[in-house]
Amino acid sequence: MDHEKIAELLDREAIRDRLYRYCRGVDRADEAALRSSYWPDAHDSHGVYSGSAEALVELALGIFKTKPRNIHQITNVLNEFIGPAKAAVESYFTARQRGPERARRIHQALPCGRYCDLFQKREGEWRYAERTVVYDWLEEQTPPAASEVKRFSGSILHLDEG
Repeated sequence: MDHEKIAELLDREAIRDRLYRYCRGVDRADEAALRSSYWPDAHDSHGVYSGSAEALVELALGIFKTKPRNIHQITNVLNEFIGPAKAAVESYFTARQRGPERARRIHQALPCGRYCDLFQKREGEWRYAERTVVYDWLEEQTPPAASEVKRFSGSILHLDEG
């Protein structure tokens, strides 16, 4: 049994899990998930924001706790281990973001790009030490006029019909 390979596979899975937990934290305004994604001294360059991860978490929670809709998806995760406790990780993301604007209109966007992360393993746990978000695509969208309740109720299949 190759213990080194098994340890690497476990590390890859722990990093992938952290990527997913971050997305869930943003999508659900889950403060605990967001805070646990970063080391306390982490740095994040996220679009126009560049600074401490702690300040980014506060900013994100202030925006996403207003009940907008967000869906983040991660694909193409590539890990390059830099010694036993660091990993350079690039992952593709697609996000659908919806929320209120100042004029009480709904704003919807579809950003796509890459998370370029430096993960560090401390005390057996992988978290972000540095994150740089690279936007490759941004599409501004017009949200549907009909309410979600109306749109979703029309898409439910009734098995007893037909």
